[in-house]
Amino acid sequence: MKNFKKYLLLPVVALALVSCNDDDVPVANHVTLEFENTFKGTPIVLNETENTSAVGQVHKFSELKYVISNVRLIKADGTEIPYNTNNLDSGAIVVDQSKPETATFVLNDIPTAEYSQIIFGLGVRSDLNTLDEVSNPIFYATAGANDTEMHWEWGTGYRFTKIEGFYDGDNVLSFHSGSTVDGTEGDESTYNAYYDAYRDITLDLPTNANVGENAPTIKIEADFDNLLSGKTNTITLDASNATPSLHTSVTMSEYVDNIGGNQVSDFTGMFSISSVEN
Repeated sequence: MKNFKKYLLLPVVALALVSCNDDDVPVANHVTLEFENTFKGTPIVLNETENTSAVGQVHKFSELKYVISNVRLIKADGTEIPYNTNNLDSGAIVVDQSKPETATFVLNDIPTAEYSQIIFGLGVRSDLNTLDEVSNPIFYATAGANDTEMHWEWGTGYRFTKIEGFYDGDNVLSFHSGSTVDGTEGDESTYNAYYDAYRDITLDLPTNANVGENAPTIKIEADFDNLLSGKTNTITLDASNATPSLHTSVTMSEYVDNIGGNQVSDFTGMFSISSVEN
């Protein structure tokens, strides 16, 4: 009889241990996104790192900034978990190559699950792209700071990317993207169709991010070789397209489709997942 009682108790003890382990798993944890800007895998050092485009133009950057927003994590079962997608203060960052700390974006309170994909925006969605200091005071201040300048001086929205540098020696390379119009500044009668430079980036994770007991880090590479030598367009820089004052929606779209994907055949643009650390 004593032996029977011992055997009977074993499954009960095992169940108790399983229950305790389940209780120890948090219902949510954080996920860290780490962005690294490169030229063909070589980390960019402002004013130093040079790259050669597909047409042989040597270029380098003196300033490199872009907006990441509208982040969504996709569970292995396809369920989408949005992260503060309607709040720029807590759901958007400006990655600034001159400030390494801005390349890290911590997503808090992500539900426990396995995630197989991430989607995020390069730029700001059209419904949020207004310089609203009241609704988004933190992001407004960050984007508008003197050393960031991600507000359009003449418009009501944000710059999505801001790239300054040089090509073929001392020729100025200055590319700014954002949602805009064609026409003569100040003359609304000349304005043509509205151009939306926002792009959704969709990236499959090479290894599922396991959120729960773990707080994973997803490392994302942004390869700026794609600016001139992208999947969609090969761009040759000259006086007609290398400065923002000469950009039209057509010339801007060539750059934007390269770094953000054309949203038809390319949904990754210059971005890729380097690794997932669980």
